[in-house]
Amino acid sequence: MPPRLVLSDSDTARDVLTFLGRAMQVSDDGIRLQGSNGVLALTASALAPKGLFDQTPTVLAMRIVHADPELECDIVVDELAQDQDERMLTLPETGRSPAWAGVAPPRGGWEPAGDLDSATIARRAQWGISAVARGATPGAGEEAVRALRAAIWGEADDDLGGLVRGIAFAAHAFGFISGEEQIPVTTSGRWTRLAFRRGHVLARGPMATGLTAVRSTGTQN
Repeated sequence: MPPRLVLSDSDTARDVLTFLGRAMQVSDDGIRLQGSNGVLALTASALAPKGLFDQTPTVLAMRIVHADPELECDIVVDELAQDQDERMLTLPETGRSPAWAGVAPPRGGWEPAGDLDSATIARRAQWGISAVARGATPGAGEEAVRALRAAIWGEADDDLGGLVRGIAFAAHAFGFISGEEQIPVTTSGRWTRLAFRRGHVLARGPMATGLTAVRSTGTQN
């Protein structure tokens, strides 16, 4: 019998499948499943460097769901299947080992660093998506496209308080933006976390000392 994830209910199982589906639209690196004490943390890479000289920032998406109290796991998978029991999901026989899964955000030490509004984040995500589309010339190779994405999503954005624009991409790609919301921002060492109602976005970069004032001037560049 293949191994199974035992979630709290069928709605949670569908939530996990939705998160996996969004992650696989962004990359083929799968999602990390960390389960313990009735909680399952789902983590996926929205952006991550592929090599030593790749300037793409590390930006992760995370969602926390309830699971069976006896579930203990830590595995990266790129597929899950529905089980006859709607609370369960069938795991593949083998896991993945992408580089980003070895870069873990800290568990504690998070300090308040301001907040951002969801409308600004959504606006900067759309600007970045349009910029990538405009800059990707027909026939451009994979390395050229990656360099373009790194330049656009890895740039510090004044409208986002100096955070990399990739945090907006992650929030958009994983469906975390929903209506008007003030997003608390916290930092721990080199990591920054945005806590949306629907999930978390975590970015690794230079140590931040606080956000600059968030402007409401609309598009830029």
